[in-house]
Amino acid sequence: MLIVSLYYRHRGAAARPAGALDSLPRVSVQLPIFNEVYVVERLIAAAAALDYPKDRLEIQILDDSTDETRAVAREAARRLAALGHDVAYRPRTRRDGFKAGALQAGLESARGEFLAIFDADFVPAPDFLRRAMPHFADPRVGLVQARWDHLNRDYSLLTRIQSILLDGHFVIEHTARHRSGRFFNFNGTAGVWRRRCVEDAGGWQADTLTEDLDASYRAQLAGWRFVYLPDLAVPGELPVDVNGFKTQQHRWTKGSIQTGRKLLPAILRSRHPWRVKAEALVHLTGNFSHVLVVLLALLLVPAILIRERIGWQRLIALDFPLFFGATFSFAAFYVSSQCELGRGWKRTLSAMPFLMSLGIGLSLNNARAVLEGLFSSAGEFARTPKYRIEGSEGRWRDKKYRARRDAFVAAEALLAAWFLFATVFAMKENYWTALPFLLIFLNGFAYIAGLSLWSRARPAASP
Repeated sequence: MLIVSLYYRHRGAAARPAGALDSLPRVSVQLPIFNEVYVVERLIAAAAALDYPKDRLEIQILDDSTDETRAVAREAARRLAALGHDVAYRPRTRRDGFKAGALQAGLESARGEFLAIFDADFVPAPDFLRRAMPHFADPRVGLVQARWDHLNRDYSLLTRIQSILLDGHFVIEHTARHRSGRFFNFNGTAGVWRRRCVEDAGGWQADTLTEDLDASYRAQLAGWRFVYLPDLAVPGELPVDVNGFKTQQHRWTKGSIQTGRKLLPAILRSRHPWRVKAEALVHLTGNFSHVLVVLLALLLVPAILIRERIGWQRLIALDFPLFFGATFSFAAFYVSSQCELGRGWKRTLSAMPFLMSLGIGLSLNNARAVLEGLFSSAGEFARTPKYRIEGSEGRWRDKKYRARRDAFVAAEALLAAWFLFATVFAMKENYWTALPFLLIFLNGFAYIAGLSLWSRARPAASP
Protein backbone atom coordinates (compact mmCIF):
# COMPACT_ATOMS: atom_id res chain seq x y z
CA MET A 1 0.00 0.00 0.00
CA LEU A 2 2.98 2.33 0.47
CA ILE A 3 3.59 2.49 -3.29
CA VAL A 4 -0.09 3.15 -4.01
CA SER A 5 -0.23 5.90 -1.39
CA LEU A 6 2.97 7.46 -2.78
CA TYR A 7 1.46 7.38 -6.25
CA TYR A 8 -1.70 9.25 -5.25
CA ARG A 9 0.22 11.64 -3.03
CA HIS A 10 2.42 12.67 -5.97
CA ARG A 11 -0.12 12.10 -8.72
CA GLY A 12 -0.04 15.70 -9.94
CA ALA A 13 3.75 16.06 -9.92
CA ALA A 14 4.32 15.14 -13.57
CA ALA A 15 7.82 15.67 -14.95
CA ARG A 16 8.32 18.91 -16.86
CA PRO A 17 11.34 19.81 -18.99
CA ALA A 18 13.69 22.18 -17.16
CA GLY A 19 13.92 24.36 -20.25
CA ALA A 20 14.63 24.06 -23.95
CA LEU A 21 17.62 22.44 -25.59
CA ASP A 22 19.86 24.94 -27.36
CA SER A 23 19.92 22.61 -30.36
CA LEU A 24 18.95 19.06 -31.12
CA PRO A 25 21.88 16.83 -30.10
CA ARG A 26 23.05 13.77 -31.99
CA VAL A 27 21.26 10.60 -30.91
CA SER A 28 22.44 7.04 -31.50
CA VAL A 29 19.49 4.64 -31.68
CA GLN A 30 20.77 1.26 -30.54
CA LEU A 31 18.91 -1.89 -31.55
CA PRO A 32 20.38 -4.98 -29.80
CA ILE A 33 19.09 -8.12 -31.54
CA PHE A 34 19.68 -11.86 -31.33
CA ASN A 35 17.81 -14.19 -33.70
CA GLU A 36 14.79 -11.94 -34.27
CA VAL A 37 13.80 -12.79 -37.83
CA TYR A 38 10.08 -12.16 -37.30
CA VAL A 39 10.36 -8.65 -35.85
CA VAL A 40 13.70 -7.17 -36.91
CA GLU A 41 12.40 -5.43 -40.03
CA ARG A 42 9.56 -3.81 -38.10
CA LEU A 43 12.04 -2.61 -35.47
CA ILE A 44 14.44 -1.09 -37.98
CA ALA A 45 11.59 0.58 -39.86
CA ALA A 46 10.30 2.14 -36.62
CA ALA A 47 13.77 3.48 -35.82
CA ALA A 48 14.06 5.01 -39.29
CA ALA A 49 10.62 6.62 -38.94
CA LEU A 50 11.58 8.60 -35.81
CA ASP A 51 10.83 12.28 -36.32
CA TYR A 52 14.35 13.59 -35.88
CA PRO A 53 16.80 15.24 -38.28
CA LYS A 54 18.61 12.60 -40.32
CA ASP A 55 21.95 14.33 -39.87
CA ARG A 56 21.62 14.03 -36.08
CA LEU A 57 20.29 10.47 -35.90
CA GLU A 58 22.52 7.40 -36.05
CA ILE A 59 20.95 3.92 -36.12
CA GLN A 60 23.11 1.10 -34.76
CA ILE A 61 21.96 -2.46 -35.45
CA LEU A 62 23.84 -4.47 -32.83
CA ASP A 63 23.42 -7.98 -34.19
CA ASP A 64 24.49 -11.08 -32.26
CA SER A 65 22.32 -13.37 -34.39
CA THR A 66 23.36 -16.82 -35.55
CA ASP A 67 20.62 -17.40 -38.13
CA GLU A 68 18.99 -15.74 -41.14
CA THR A 69 18.24 -12.65 -39.05
CA ARG A 70 21.68 -11.41 -40.10
CA ALA A 71 20.78 -11.38 -43.78
CA VAL A 72 17.43 -9.68 -43.10
CA ALA A 73 18.98 -7.01 -40.87
CA ARG A 74 21.89 -6.37 -43.22
CA GLU A 75 19.54 -5.90 -46.17
CA ALA A 76 17.30 -3.56 -44.15
CA ALA A 77 20.37 -1.51 -43.21
CA ARG A 78 21.44 -1.34 -46.85
CA ARG A 79 18.02 -0.04 -47.92
CA LEU A 80 18.04 2.64 -45.23
CA ALA A 81 21.52 3.77 -46.16
CA ALA A 82 20.41 4.11 -49.77
CA LEU A 83 17.63 6.44 -48.55
CA GLY A 84 20.13 8.67 -46.80
CA HIS A 85 19.90 7.36 -43.25
CA ASP A 86 22.99 7.14 -41.06
CA VAL A 87 22.81 3.44 -40.27
CA ALA A 88 25.55 1.10 -39.03
CA TYR A 89 25.12 -2.66 -39.14
CA ARG A 90 27.42 -4.06 -36.43
CA PRO A 91 27.41 -7.86 -36.13
CA ARG A 92 29.50 -9.72 -33.56
CA THR A 93 31.06 -13.10 -34.16
CA ARG A 94 30.95 -13.96 -30.44
CA ARG A 95 28.12 -13.20 -28.04
CA ASP A 96 30.42 -12.16 -25.19
CA GLY A 97 28.49 -10.49 -22.38
CA PHE A 98 25.19 -11.12 -24.19
CA LYS A 99 23.05 -7.96 -24.36
CA ALA A 100 25.36 -6.01 -22.03
CA GLY A 101 28.30 -6.91 -24.26
CA ALA A 102 26.45 -5.80 -27.38
CA LEU A 103 25.48 -2.47 -25.80
CA GLN A 104 29.02 -1.86 -24.56
CA ALA A 105 30.41 -2.56 -28.03
CA GLY A 106 27.82 -0.17 -29.45
CA LEU A 107 28.70 2.46 -26.86
CA GLU A 108 32.35 2.37 -27.87
CA SER A 109 31.54 3.03 -31.52
CA ALA A 110 28.47 5.28 -31.14
CA ARG A 111 28.79 8.90 -32.26
CA GLY A 112 25.76 10.19 -30.41
CA GLU A 113 25.72 12.24 -27.24
CA PHE A 114 22.55 10.36 -26.32
CA LEU A 115 21.62 6.68 -26.67
CA ALA A 116 18.05 5.53 -27.38
CA ILE A 117 17.65 1.79 -26.83
CA PHE A 118 14.85 -0.43 -28.16
CA ASP A 119 14.50 -4.19 -27.88
CA ALA A 120 13.50 -6.10 -30.99
CA ASP A 121 9.81 -6.42 -30.14
CA PHE A 122 9.19 -2.73 -29.39
CA VAL A 123 7.72 -0.20 -31.81
CA PRO A 124 8.39 3.44 -30.85
CA ALA A 125 6.10 6.10 -32.31
CA PRO A 126 7.68 8.70 -34.62
CA ASP A 127 7.41 11.43 -31.96
CA PHE A 128 9.28 9.44 -29.29
CA LEU A 129 12.50 11.46 -29.38
CA ARG A 130 10.69 14.78 -29.78
CA ARG A 131 8.89 14.11 -26.50
CA ALA A 132 11.79 12.57 -24.57
CA MET A 133 14.73 14.80 -25.47
CA PRO A 134 13.52 18.12 -23.93
CA HIS A 135 13.97 16.62 -20.45
CA PHE A 136 17.72 16.53 -21.03
CA ALA A 137 17.79 20.33 -20.86
CA ASP A 138 18.59 19.63 -17.21
CA PRO A 139 22.26 18.57 -17.31
CA ARG A 140 21.74 16.37 -14.24
CA VAL A 141 19.27 14.09 -16.06
CA GLY A 142 20.95 10.88 -17.19
CA LEU A 143 17.96 8.81 -18.34
CA VAL A 144 14.44 9.30 -19.65
CA GLN A 145 12.33 6.13 -19.45
CA ALA A 146 9.00 5.63 -21.24
CA ARG A 147 6.13 3.39 -20.18
CA TRP A 148 5.67 -0.01 -21.76
CA ASP A 149 2.42 -0.60 -23.61
CA HIS A 150 1.37 -3.91 -25.18
CA LEU A 151 0.86 -4.91 -28.82
CA ASN A 152 -1.01 -8.12 -27.99
CA ARG A 153 -2.76 -7.48 -24.69
CA ASP A 154 -5.94 -9.32 -25.76
CA TYR A 155 -4.32 -12.30 -27.46
CA SER A 156 -4.98 -14.76 -24.62
CA LEU A 157 -5.68 -15.03 -20.92
CA LEU A 158 -1.93 -15.27 -20.33
CA THR A 159 -1.20 -12.00 -22.16
CA ARG A 160 -4.10 -10.22 -20.43
CA ILE A 161 -2.76 -11.19 -17.02
CA GLN A 162 0.77 -10.19 -18.01
CA SER A 163 -0.47 -6.80 -19.18
CA ILE A 164 -2.09 -6.11 -15.80
CA LEU A 165 1.04 -7.20 -13.95
CA LEU A 166 3.25 -4.93 -16.07
CA ASP A 167 0.81 -2.02 -15.89
CA GLY A 168 1.02 -2.16 -12.12
CA HIS A 169 4.78 -1.79 -12.36
CA PHE A 170 4.83 0.94 -15.03
CA VAL A 171 1.77 2.98 -14.09
CA ILE A 172 1.89 2.89 -10.28
CA GLU A 173 5.30 1.68 -9.11
CA HIS A 174 7.59 3.56 -11.48
CA THR A 175 5.59 6.76 -11.19
CA ALA A 176 5.49 6.61 -7.40
CA ARG A 177 9.22 5.96 -7.11
CA HIS A 178 10.17 8.71 -9.55
CA ARG A 179 7.90 11.43 -8.25
CA SER A 180 8.66 10.70 -4.58
CA GLY A 181 12.40 10.93 -5.11
CA ARG A 182 13.17 7.20 -4.82
CA PHE A 183 15.40 5.22 -7.17
CA PHE A 184 13.78 3.62 -10.17
CA ASN A 185 15.33 1.73 -13.04
CA PHE A 186 15.76 1.63 -16.78
CA ASN A 187 13.80 -1.32 -18.15
CA GLY A 188 16.20 -2.38 -20.89
CA THR A 189 14.22 -0.74 -23.68
CA ALA A 190 12.13 2.34 -24.54
CA GLY A 191 14.54 4.71 -22.84
CA VAL A 192 17.13 7.36 -23.71
CA TRP A 193 20.46 7.61 -21.87
CA ARG A 194 22.88 10.48 -21.74
CA ARG A 195 26.09 8.86 -22.92
CA ARG A 196 28.18 10.55 -20.23
CA CYS A 197 25.86 9.08 -17.58
CA VAL A 198 26.45 5.52 -18.81
CA GLU A 199 30.20 6.09 -18.92
CA ASP A 200 30.23 7.74 -15.51
CA ALA A 201 28.39 4.74 -14.06
CA GLY A 202 31.03 2.35 -15.41
CA GLY A 203 29.45 1.32 -18.70
CA TRP A 204 27.43 -1.80 -19.41
CA GLN A 205 28.56 -4.69 -17.21
CA ALA A 206 27.75 -8.34 -17.79
CA ASP A 207 28.14 -9.75 -14.26
CA THR A 208 24.34 -9.80 -13.75
CA LEU A 209 21.49 -10.86 -16.01
CA THR A 210 19.80 -7.47 -15.59
CA GLU A 211 22.34 -5.08 -17.00
CA ASP A 212 19.63 -2.40 -17.13
CA LEU A 213 18.83 -2.58 -13.41
CA ASP A 214 22.52 -2.75 -12.52
CA ALA A 215 23.47 0.31 -14.62
CA SER A 216 20.46 2.24 -13.27
CA TYR A 217 21.47 1.89 -9.65
CA ARG A 218 25.13 2.61 -10.37
CA ALA A 219 24.18 5.78 -12.24
CA GLN A 220 21.84 7.03 -9.49
CA LEU A 221 24.47 6.27 -6.85
CA ALA A 222 26.83 8.44 -8.89
CA GLY A 223 24.39 11.34 -8.55
CA TRP A 224 22.48 11.26 -11.85
CA ARG A 225 18.75 11.99 -11.99
CA PHE A 226 16.27 9.86 -13.90
CA VAL A 227 12.96 10.97 -15.44
CA TYR A 228 9.96 8.72 -15.97
CA LEU A 229 7.24 9.63 -18.49
CA PRO A 230 4.11 7.50 -17.98
CA ASP A 231 2.30 9.38 -20.75
CA LEU A 232 4.96 8.40 -23.30
CA ALA A 233 4.07 4.79 -24.13
CA VAL A 234 6.01 2.40 -26.37
CA PRO A 235 4.23 -0.87 -27.22
CA GLY A 236 6.02 -4.21 -27.15
CA GLU A 237 5.09 -7.85 -27.59
CA LEU A 238 4.08 -9.89 -24.54
CA PRO A 239 5.24 -13.54 -24.47
CA VAL A 240 2.51 -15.80 -25.83
CA ASP A 241 4.27 -19.05 -24.95
CA VAL A 242 4.23 -19.75 -21.21
CA ASN A 243 7.71 -21.25 -21.40
CA GLY A 244 8.98 -18.00 -22.92
CA PHE A 245 7.21 -16.10 -20.15
CA LYS A 246 8.82 -18.32 -17.51
CA THR A 247 12.23 -17.80 -19.12
CA GLN A 248 11.73 -14.04 -18.99
CA GLN A 249 10.59 -14.11 -15.37
CA HIS A 250 13.50 -16.36 -14.37
CA ARG A 251 16.01 -13.98 -15.97
CA TRP A 252 14.48 -10.88 -14.39
CA THR A 253 14.26 -12.52 -10.96
CA LYS A 254 17.77 -13.96 -10.98
CA GLY A 255 19.23 -10.71 -12.29
CA SER A 256 17.54 -8.58 -9.63
CA ILE A 257 18.96 -10.78 -6.86
CA GLN A 258 22.42 -10.60 -8.46
CA THR A 259 22.14 -6.82 -8.66
CA GLY A 260 21.07 -6.61 -5.03
CA ARG A 261 23.98 -8.78 -3.96
CA LYS A 262 26.35 -6.62 -5.98
CA LEU A 263 25.11 -3.14 -5.09
CA LEU A 264 23.17 -3.20 -1.81
CA PRO A 265 26.28 -2.71 0.36
CA ALA A 266 27.15 0.46 -1.58
CA ILE A 267 23.51 1.63 -1.51
CA LEU A 268 23.22 1.19 2.25
CA ARG A 269 26.55 2.97 2.84
CA SER A 270 25.60 5.89 0.59
CA ARG A 271 24.51 9.31 1.82
CA HIS A 272 21.05 9.06 0.32
CA PRO A 273 18.08 9.51 2.70
CA TRP A 274 17.00 6.44 4.64
CA ARG A 275 13.66 6.30 2.80
CA VAL A 276 15.51 6.02 -0.54
CA LYS A 277 17.78 3.28 0.78
CA ALA A 278 14.87 1.42 2.37
CA GLU A 279 12.90 1.45 -0.88
CA ALA A 280 15.99 0.25 -2.79
CA LEU A 281 16.40 -2.59 -0.30
CA VAL A 282 12.77 -3.64 -0.76
CA HIS A 283 13.01 -3.28 -4.53
CA LEU A 284 16.13 -5.42 -4.91
CA THR A 285 15.09 -8.13 -2.44
CA GLY A 286 11.36 -8.29 -3.20
CA ASN A 287 11.73 -11.47 -5.23
CA PHE A 288 12.48 -13.43 -2.06
CA SER A 289 8.70 -13.52 -1.74
CA HIS A 290 8.71 -16.34 -4.32
CA VAL A 291 10.67 -18.55 -1.91
CA LEU A 292 8.13 -17.77 0.81
CA VAL A 293 5.26 -18.71 -1.52
CA VAL A 294 6.85 -22.10 -2.20
CA LEU A 295 7.30 -22.65 1.54
CA LEU A 296 3.67 -21.66 2.08
CA ALA A 297 2.58 -24.14 -0.60
CA LEU A 298 4.47 -26.93 1.16
CA LEU A 299 3.14 -26.03 4.61
CA LEU A 300 -0.41 -25.02 3.71
CA VAL A 301 -2.07 -28.41 4.03
CA PRO A 302 -0.45 -29.32 7.39
CA ALA A 303 -1.35 -25.84 8.65
CA ILE A 304 -4.99 -26.31 7.60
CA LEU A 305 -5.20 -29.66 9.41
CA ILE A 306 -3.74 -28.19 12.59
CA ARG A 307 -5.99 -25.14 12.48
CA GLU A 308 -9.12 -27.18 11.86
CA ARG A 309 -8.33 -29.22 14.95
CA ILE A 310 -7.84 -26.06 17.00
CA GLY A 311 -11.09 -24.66 15.64
CA TRP A 312 -11.40 -21.99 12.98
CA GLN A 313 -13.75 -19.93 15.17
CA ARG A 314 -10.88 -19.23 17.57
CA LEU A 315 -8.57 -18.06 14.80
CA ILE A 316 -10.88 -16.03 12.58
CA ALA A 317 -10.18 -12.83 14.53
CA LEU A 318 -6.54 -13.18 13.46
CA ASP A 319 -7.07 -14.71 10.01
CA PHE A 320 -9.61 -12.27 8.62
CA PRO A 321 -7.59 -9.06 9.11
CA LEU A 322 -4.45 -10.69 7.69
CA PHE A 323 -6.28 -12.11 4.68
CA PHE A 324 -8.22 -8.90 4.04
CA GLY A 325 -5.12 -6.70 4.38
CA ALA A 326 -3.01 -8.80 2.01
CA THR A 327 -5.79 -9.18 -0.57
CA PHE A 328 -6.86 -5.53 -0.43
CA SER A 329 -3.34 -4.16 -0.95
CA PHE A 330 -2.76 -6.58 -3.84
CA ALA A 331 -6.04 -5.65 -5.53
CA ALA A 332 -5.64 -1.92 -4.87
CA PHE A 333 -2.26 -1.90 -6.62
CA TYR A 334 -3.47 -3.48 -9.85
CA VAL A 335 -6.98 -2.02 -9.93
CA SER A 336 -5.46 1.46 -9.51
CA SER A 337 -3.17 0.93 -12.50
CA GLN A 338 -6.05 -0.10 -14.76
CA CYS A 339 -8.26 2.76 -13.60
CA GLU A 340 -5.46 5.23 -14.33
CA LEU A 341 -5.30 3.84 -17.87
CA GLY A 342 -9.03 4.31 -18.31
CA ARG A 343 -10.00 0.65 -17.98
CA GLY A 344 -12.88 -0.44 -15.81
CA TRP A 345 -12.22 -1.56 -12.26
CA LYS A 346 -14.86 -4.32 -12.39
CA ARG A 347 -13.11 -6.32 -15.08
CA THR A 348 -9.77 -5.88 -13.35
CA LEU A 349 -11.19 -6.93 -10.01
CA SER A 350 -12.62 -10.06 -11.61
CA ALA A 351 -9.11 -10.90 -12.86
CA MET A 352 -7.59 -10.86 -9.35
CA PRO A 353 -7.94 -14.62 -8.73
CA PHE A 354 -6.12 -15.26 -12.03
CA LEU A 355 -3.35 -12.82 -11.11
CA MET A 356 -2.90 -14.49 -7.73
CA SER A 357 -2.94 -17.93 -9.32
CA LEU A 358 -0.36 -16.97 -11.93
CA GLY A 359 1.93 -15.56 -9.25
CA ILE A 360 1.62 -18.76 -7.25
CA GLY A 361 2.16 -20.93 -10.33
CA LEU A 362 5.36 -19.05 -11.16
CA SER A 363 6.70 -19.27 -7.62
CA LEU A 364 8.69 -22.47 -8.13
CA ASN A 365 10.31 -21.14 -11.32
CA ASN A 366 11.18 -17.84 -9.66
CA ALA A 367 12.26 -19.31 -6.32
CA ARG A 368 14.86 -21.32 -8.23
CA ALA A 369 15.98 -18.08 -9.89
CA VAL A 370 16.35 -16.42 -6.46
CA LEU A 371 18.60 -19.22 -5.21
CA GLU A 372 20.66 -19.13 -8.40
CA GLY A 373 21.00 -15.36 -8.10
CA LEU A 374 22.26 -15.68 -4.53
CA PHE A 375 25.03 -18.07 -5.36
CA SER A 376 26.07 -17.38 -8.95
CA SER A 377 27.12 -14.44 -11.09
CA ALA A 378 25.68 -13.73 -14.53
CA GLY A 379 24.86 -16.93 -16.44
CA GLU A 380 23.30 -17.43 -19.86
CA PHE A 381 21.08 -14.60 -21.07
CA ALA A 382 18.13 -16.68 -22.30
CA ARG A 383 16.17 -14.41 -24.61
CA THR A 384 12.40 -14.24 -24.76
CA PRO A 385 11.14 -15.49 -28.17
CA LYS A 386 9.17 -13.00 -30.27
CA TYR A 387 6.77 -13.99 -33.04
CA ARG A 388 5.24 -10.69 -34.20
CA ILE A 389 1.91 -11.36 -32.55
CA GLU A 390 -0.22 -8.22 -32.68
CA GLY A 391 -3.76 -7.71 -31.43
CA SER A 392 -5.73 -10.88 -30.81
CA GLU A 393 -4.61 -12.77 -33.91
CA GLY A 394 -1.50 -14.61 -35.01
CA ARG A 395 0.18 -18.01 -35.01
CA TRP A 396 3.30 -18.94 -33.10
CA ARG A 397 3.29 -22.68 -32.43
CA ASP A 398 4.75 -23.53 -35.84
CA LYS A 399 7.49 -20.87 -35.68
CA LYS A 400 11.12 -20.92 -34.65
CA TYR A 401 12.64 -19.85 -31.32
CA ARG A 402 10.54 -21.98 -29.00
CA ALA A 403 11.63 -21.49 -25.40
CA ARG A 404 13.10 -24.52 -23.72
CA ARG A 405 10.89 -26.39 -21.29
CA ASP A 406 12.72 -26.91 -18.03
CA ALA A 407 12.51 -29.98 -15.84
CA PHE A 408 10.67 -28.05 -13.12
CA VAL A 409 7.39 -28.55 -15.00
CA ALA A 410 7.31 -32.02 -13.37
CA ALA A 411 7.54 -30.42 -9.92
CA GLU A 412 4.79 -27.95 -10.85
CA ALA A 413 2.60 -30.84 -11.99
CA LEU A 414 3.27 -32.70 -8.73
CA LEU A 415 2.25 -29.65 -6.70
CA ALA A 416 -0.92 -29.34 -8.79
CA ALA A 417 -1.71 -33.01 -8.07
CA TRP A 418 -0.99 -32.48 -4.37
CA PHE A 419 -3.42 -29.57 -4.15
CA LEU A 420 -6.04 -31.50 -6.11
CA PHE A 421 -5.80 -34.27 -3.52
CA ALA A 422 -5.90 -31.71 -0.69
CA THR A 423 -8.99 -30.03 -2.18
CA VAL A 424 -10.87 -33.32 -2.46
CA PHE A 425 -9.81 -34.24 1.08
CA ALA A 426 -10.95 -30.86 2.45
CA MET A 427 -14.37 -31.24 0.81
CA LYS A 428 -14.74 -34.77 2.15
CA GLU A 429 -13.83 -33.65 5.69
CA ASN A 430 -15.97 -30.49 5.46
CA TYR A 431 -13.00 -28.11 5.81
CA TRP A 432 -14.87 -25.50 3.79
CA THR A 433 -12.93 -22.49 5.08
CA ALA A 434 -9.75 -23.93 3.53
CA LEU A 435 -11.19 -24.36 0.04
CA PRO A 436 -10.53 -20.82 -1.34
CA PHE A 437 -6.84 -21.09 -0.46
CA LEU A 438 -6.48 -24.61 -1.82
CA LEU A 439 -8.27 -23.75 -5.07
CA ILE A 440 -6.03 -20.73 -5.73
CA PHE A 441 -2.90 -22.86 -5.28
CA LEU A 442 -4.39 -25.71 -7.32
CA ASN A 443 -5.36 -23.36 -10.15
CA GLY A 444 -1.94 -21.66 -10.15
CA PHE A 445 0.22 -24.76 -10.36
CA ALA A 446 -2.19 -26.59 -12.70
CA TYR A 447 -2.39 -23.61 -15.07
CA ILE A 448 1.38 -23.16 -15.34
CA ALA A 449 2.13 -26.87 -15.56
CA GLY A 450 -0.66 -27.46 -18.07
CA LEU A 451 0.40 -24.61 -20.36
CA SER A 452 4.03 -25.69 -20.14
CA LEU A 453 3.17 -29.21 -21.23
CA TRP A 454 0.81 -27.96 -23.97
CA SER A 455 3.55 -25.69 -25.29
CA ARG A 456 6.03 -28.54 -25.59
CA ALA A 457 8.54 -28.28 -28.42
CA ARG A 458 7.41 -29.24 -31.92
CA PRO A 459 9.18 -29.20 -35.28
CA ALA A 460 9.44 -25.57 -36.38
CA ALA A 461 8.55 -24.32 -39.83
CA SER A 462 10.79 -22.03 -41.82
CA PRO A 463 10.11 -18.31 -41.23
